[in-house]
Amino acid sequence: MAVTAAMVKELREKTGAGMMDCKKALTETDGDIEVAVDWLRTKGLAAAAKKSGRVAAEGLVAALTSGTVGAVVELNSETDFVARNDEFQGFVRTLAELSLSNSDDLDAIKALDYPDTGRTVEEQLTHNIATIGENMNLRRAARLQVGSGAVVPYVHNAVASGLGKIGVLVALESSGDADKLSDLGKQIAMHVAAAAPQSLSTDDLDPASVERERSVLVEQAKDSGKPDEIIEKMVEGRLRKFYQEVVLLEQTFVVDNETKIAKVVENAAKEIGAPVTLTGFVRFQLGEGIEREESDFAAEVAAQLAS
Repeated sequence: MAVTAAMVKELREKTGAGMMDCKKALTETDGDIEVAVDWLRTKGLAAAAKKSGRVAAEGLVAALTSGTVGAVVELNSETDFVARNDEFQGFVRTLAELSLSNSDDLDAIKALDYPDTGRTVEEQLTHNIATIGENMNLRRAARLQVGSGAVVPYVHNAVASGLGKIGVLVALESSGDADKLSDLGKQIAMHVAAAAPQSLSTDDLDPASVERERSVLVEQAKDSGKPDEIIEKMVEGRLRKFYQEVVLLEQTFVVDNETKIAKVVENAAKEIGAPVTLTGFVRFQLGEGIEREESDFAAEVAAQLAS
């Protein structure tokens, strides 16, 4: 029986197995969906489907660079124990290398060939879920590139080279001294890891975030009972303070606690020997924004004993 794309899609939805694995299962079972499900189960490839609903908020962030390009990716797992596994670490590092050489679009990354396996990245992810026994999720990826200068990585509390819980990239455009530019990039990247800015400049800041902050400040200022023109000045002053908290170029450098990052970059240009422009940054903190499940360990054990 001829295997159709619709049959492969249906089997993938039932099992969570990779496309090529589903196609092979259907070929081996003469197109019988239910028999193909069992075929995948015997191969350990359908196990991933049962795990796909479980929260994966642990894992690792990888940050790598090559020349004037950098990439950072986040791969989640259910437990920190799995993140310490050499196989998991090798997988996330390879994902970062693939992103570095290709794209930061998740669909594009998943469609790439995973080295030396005959599988795509998505199929290898499904294979790893079945093999390691935990749900995993390639959550996000980002790339930065400059025409001339450096993209500098920093990983906070690294568990291995380029791998940790917080990964940062900083992009600096300059034709100046490469080593000094790299040193500046690392200092700024460490600042980004600590200060967690929301945007590079005030122009890049999310307008909705600014408007939300302005609304809060207006309400607070109205409580003072002062005239509207005074309230407007109060709000603008407090907005400037808000920018200093969340905008990288407006933040105070954590190293000296007095110089704005914009001025740090400007001053560094003299030593580097050419103008320097901070063109972008990326900061990934593992699991940020993921709603973690609260588990009752005693209840889990009781449920397992009863099954």
